[in-house]
Amino acid sequence: MTAPSTFGLSSEARNLHWLLTNLVEEVPGIQSVAVVSSDGLLLLSSDPGRNEQARQTQADTSGGPRGSAADLATVVSGIGSLTVGTAKLMDFGGVKHTMVAMDEGSLFVMSISDGSLLGVHGSADSDMSVVAYHMALFVGRAGHVLTPELRSELRKSLESQSAGSPR
Repeated sequence: MTAPSTFGLSSEARNLHWLLTNLVEEVPGIQSVAVVSSDGLLLLSSDPGRNEQARQTQADTSGGPRGSAADLATVVSGIGSLTVGTAKLMDFGGVKHTMVAMDEGSLFVMSISDGSLLGVHGSADSDMSVVAYHMALFVGRAGHVLTPELRSELRKSLESQSAGSPR
């Protein structure tokens, strides 16, 4: 994992970066993590270096690298929207989490607050219950600080990182 620069960020933003770094480093099998806003924008990522790689590859060809945080954010946003729509249609209340188990890995999506989502791409050998537990800890610690102001700060931070990257 490439650690993103937290220089110039508020203490809340630095804390979220720290929580995300801990999640990735402490939980075996986590490959990529993305925090996505309610409107589908990537706010925080475990692999910011691959975000630029995804943008460049998509500009050059029709597809991007599999598993990048940019791709993960797109999938998380889509799954989040689909499950929220399903819950409304079935009148079952809010969606807490979604898990997709595949032959070669797993995808976890958990609601944080105000429509924001935490998405985790896990390897095939990751323990789904351990990943879900640590995601719940992250959500519990991050949910109350993920205000509209902080979401805006995180989004601007990602945009400035991509603007400062060589193309």
